[in-house]
Amino acid sequence: MSKQKWTPEGWRQKPALHIPEYPDPDALKAVEKTLSGFPPLIFAGEARNLRARLADVAGGKAFLLQGGDCAESFAEFHPDNIRDTFRVLLQMAVLLTFAAACPVVKVGRMAGQFAKPRSSPTEEQDGVSLTSYLGDSINDMEFSKGSRDPDPQRLMQAYSQSAATLNLLRAFAQGGYANLERVSSWTRGFVASSPEGARFRHIAERVEESIQFMAACGITSENTPELRNTEFYTSHEALLLGYEEAMSRIDSTSGDWYDTSAHMLWVGDRTRQLDHAHVEFLRGIGNPVAAKVGPSTDPDDLIRLIDALNPENEAGKITLICRMGADQVEALLPPLVRKVKQEGRTVVWSCDPMHGNTIKSSSGYKTRPFDAILAEVRRFFRVHQAEGTYAGGIHLEMTGQEVTECTGGAQEIGDQSLGDRYHTHCDPRLNGSQALEMAFLIADGLRSERASDGDWQKVAAS
Repeated sequence: MSKQKWTPEGWRQKPALHIPEYPDPDALKAVEKTLSGFPPLIFAGEARNLRARLADVAGGKAFLLQGGDCAESFAEFHPDNIRDTFRVLLQMAVLLTFAAACPVVKVGRMAGQFAKPRSSPTEEQDGVSLTSYLGDSINDMEFSKGSRDPDPQRLMQAYSQSAATLNLLRAFAQGGYANLERVSSWTRGFVASSPEGARFRHIAERVEESIQFMAACGITSENTPELRNTEFYTSHEALLLGYEEAMSRIDSTSGDWYDTSAHMLWVGDRTRQLDHAHVEFLRGIGNPVAAKVGPSTDPDDLIRLIDALNPENEAGKITLICRMGADQVEALLPPLVRKVKQEGRTVVWSCDPMHGNTIKSSSGYKTRPFDAILAEVRRFFRVHQAEGTYAGGIHLEMTGQEVTECTGGAQEIGDQSLGDRYHTHCDPRLNGSQALEMAFLIADGLRSERASDGDWQKVAAS
């Protein structure tokens, strides 16, 4: 499976799961041809920078924070929503940077996460069966034949919205909005208003003291650009391969192919078959890539997948995003970690504590309990501590908005409150307060582990 034999369209010769059939294939081809002439959304050099940062994560010198919408929507596209999610990710990153005493690599599930594989290709209501809602880049949530038919013109809107989102994210990251002093003041406000504020105050105060100490030494945002700017990268699942092919370009510097739709692309747990289209496409691009690793993953198959996506065993090239479920992670993850370690493969290990903990509430809403999410994170770290490997990241479906989609947390969102602000177009997300609370709990544990080399899970649970 050498890159010399790879072409952006080679995936079309392979079986392809979870790619919809369009009523008008010619219209789809026309849209893909148009997109292939559009400007890139990201540049190859940016993707290489991210790969270098992820190499630090793989080496235990940095931590990966990846988060954002389950599925972005056209209807909720608004600069305030982008700003709020970006802001919470910054707050989380500052806490984790302080606690782990290492850089945090920030990657958003943003500016391209418009398509989702579904467990069933069809949905039935009142005896009528239609195509399932597959994400706004494919069809509409409205339950009617015209709305649920895949429409290639929606790819054009997805590109336009991704471009606008990226433009705003770059402005936020480089224009002073990410100023460390500003981020610290936001976190101070959260601590003051949170029901669990007293529990988190000591971390917030230590962060403030660190900033004040740097200022006293003459290191401020005025004379140190690193304190007022930040690096921020984007990612999404590479599901619609026609779109990804159209966004692929040859880098003039290296001569390699890059997918310019995002800095990082991942293959899902449902589409990571070695001889299928999605792995075939991702194996040939220069971007850092990731693979979702679920309960059905066999250790030998995982090695083959790693070798397909990272044949040179380059540090920072591949991230394994583990989604086992709180009840299964301690049983299913260790054999995978041991196998990868024994075979000498260099990977980033990241925890997705969302997908394996999805349940249906008594009120009928799909939800995720905060305690189960936190439990999987704790157990993920515990496994790596036992195996002598590095738990390098966390991957969350979250939003900066104060939605009510996941139960629990300091806000004590109950089953009956889910309908108050249940806005997701797909799976339930942590709201801004819950995401920040999660970061505080992880930070508290990491900081205590650094201080005493103890079991941080016990500290975070106390």
